[in-house]
Amino acid sequence: MLEEVQLNWNKLVRQTHRWLSIAFTVVVIVNGVAVARGRYTSRLGLSAVFVLALQFFTGLYLFVLPYATRWGNGRRTE
Repeated sequence: MLEEVQLNWNKLVRQTHRWLSIAFTVVVIVNGVAVARGRYTSRLGLSAVFVLALQFFTGLYLFVLPYATRWGNGRRTE
């Protein structure tokens, strides 16, 4: 049961990371258009930083996941 919940959680984090990458791409394009038109605001720039920060944390979780799984199984990575 615990493995099933963990697999659903991992799938949710992976899917969230993918959608955040799409959102980040859109926000960067919007920022570029705003700069080109001379309508750039700091709020618009912070929206990109916010999405990037969320993507950083989901990416960090996905990066550590294989190592945490090995550590939880009692195997050493040497």
